[in-house]
Amino acid sequence: MSNVVILFSGQGAQKVGMGKDLADAYPSAKALFDQADESLGYSLSEIMFNGPDEELTRTSRCQPALYLHGLACLAVLKEKLPTLKPVAAAGLSLGEFTAHAAAGTFDLSTGLSLVAQRGAFMEDACDATQGSMAAMIGGDESAVAELAADCDIDVANYNTVGQLVVSGSGEGVDKAIAEAKGRGIRMAKKLNVAGAYHSRLMQSAQDKLAEVLAATEIDTASVPVICNFAAREVIGADDIRSMLEQQVTGSVRWTASMQKLIADGNTTFIELGPGKVLAGLMGRISKEVQVISVEDVESLEAAVAAI
Repeated sequence: MSNVVILFSGQGAQKVGMGKDLADAYPSAKALFDQADESLGYSLSEIMFNGPDEELTRTSRCQPALYLHGLACLAVLKEKLPTLKPVAAAGLSLGEFTAHAAAGTFDLSTGLSLVAQRGAFMEDACDATQGSMAAMIGGDESAVAELAADCDIDVANYNTVGQLVVSGSGEGVDKAIAEAKGRGIRMAKKLNVAGAYHSRLMQSAQDKLAEVLAATEIDTASVPVICNFAAREVIGADDIRSMLEQQVTGSVRWTASMQKLIADGNTTFIELGPGKVLAGLMGRISKEVQVISVEDVESLEAAVAAI
């Protein structure tokens, strides 16, 4: 089976209990969780399996948790389907790091260290700034971009058709919410987040991550990895570092990334991560493709049967 694209979840998809039944059912998954706990120096798996929710939701915890969960799902899926050879990979924001680990750009431990540091840097940036985010539903892309510029904030996510997210100062986001209807945007809703991700308020996190990436060995990916920032395949170590760095403050161009993969002729996608967030987004981007979501033993077995 070699005509599938693998997709990895981003921050916000996490939930208490993620990965527990996989670890209980598959020694290979348990080994990954044990390796991660040892590498990090604390029990991330305990937080993933048992919470509490407020601890798992912390940026410094949920980013490595989602990374680890996505790779555990992939490991077990490959165990069940040895002929599975994905043709491309992508991930939403944090998930781009998981996609790179899946493609062999760096090994599990290196990627885990990267995302743990990224999460900590972003958590620090959140604590140091008064930022927030809001979803803009049912608006034209140009209208949302213009509104963001007028309110001195940034467009953080182009998630799907008619669903964009703005990010920046609390004052700027509140102003954008107040003015949204007047710009033809059907609904504006503040998001329950710790800070202004994918905005200029994350510059300190981006600068620190750039230093870490510069010292990280980057290998050639085994399959194309589509980056969030430019919605294209990354080529070479310097390009990979640059795109992973720039997406911290830059827009996540998820719609364009998926449209690029579809234009390349891909019709079957496997989402690896909690919930079915990416499948939901794809449903708005294209009705012509299939997304199979894998997050636990039940959905894994269903995916194996479907594939």
